[in-house]
Amino acid sequence: MHVCFDPIQKTHAPETFLVSGTWRPCPEVPARVDRFLSVVRSLGLFPSLPEDHGLAPLAAVHTAEYLTFLQTIHGRWQGLGGSRHVLPNVHPASRDGVYPRSPVGQAGYHLGDTACPITAGTWLAAYRSAQCAASAADEVRLGRRHAYALCRPPGHHAAADLAGGFCYLNNAAIAAQSLRADFGRVAVFDVDLHHGNGTQSIFYGRGDVLTVSVHADPTDFYPFFLGHAAERGRGAGLGANLNLPLPLGSGDGPWLAAIESGLERIAAFSPGALVVSLGLDASADDPLAGLRVSPDGFATAGRLISAACLPTVLVQEGGYLSDALGPCLHRFLFAFLEARAHGPTC
Repeated sequence: MHVCFDPIQKTHAPETFLVSGTWRPCPEVPARVDRFLSVVRSLGLFPSLPEDHGLAPLAAVHTAEYLTFLQTIHGRWQGLGGSRHVLPNVHPASRDGVYPRSPVGQAGYHLGDTACPITAGTWLAAYRSAQCAASAADEVRLGRRHAYALCRPPGHHAAADLAGGFCYLNNAAIAAQSLRADFGRVAVFDVDLHHGNGTQSIFYGRGDVLTVSVHADPTDFYPFFLGHAAERGRGAGLGANLNLPLPLGSGDGPWLAAIESGLERIAAFSPGALVVSLGLDASADDPLAGLRVSPDGFATAGRLISAACLPTVLVQEGGYLSDALGPCLHRFLFAFLEARAHGPTC
């Protein structure tokens, strides 16, 4: 398995985020990467630096205004004499009106919540994370059966012009859009604890990319406003979006049943390639404590997804520091690779 990672991705290091009215330590820390790298190396895999594809793959799913904002806002914010990190203090009631000129207004326009502070290292880290996704997609386009984009910061909450939930650039959407060039129809399967609201919104009106998400029920959990079962797509995308929300605290049984349901829809869509938004925060030991999936559950999910027998890009999403973080990734990747090695030729 080809693995893409750049150490520059560790330079994004937010210290706190605002949740439930309280400043708390940000769980999306650079140390997560060390756990992932340890697992990758234990499997005999060695990461390669991603190629630099420039802005083109990012601009294929994000607006030009938003990319300019991400590149420039930290310096402009510092020029105001404000906080060390960019944090919004005002949000628009509607986002289809006049585009603000002020950095304060733009921060409110493009940062959807207070879980995506922009630090001095955010743009370059997110940019290289996105290049990992684009490079992993290239490997699959060139004939590899699978590749792993070790993306950090993650991406599935980022919409075309909106950051949120620790996410700035939508790595899974970037990979899916890149795969479209060679594989036609593409499916994105999101198994993160949280709904992939950014990915859904990017493809919601399109029928060429199927989006499927298994996640904690947003009626009670972030991102709250998207991810409900009734959301099926719009226009040309009607029927090309499937949400499988689970009650808080669900364990292996319901989670794996939803994984199987999602794979059935993917098989019916008959895509040429698959992108997996691989969140590990559904773990029973994850500090965000939304679902109760065991390492055995992740192993079973790895086997089931591998058995779909599609060219596959694995894109790292959530999963936060706990003793189970490394074992959950190890069990998933080992099972995925073992199924590919001993199963039918894909």
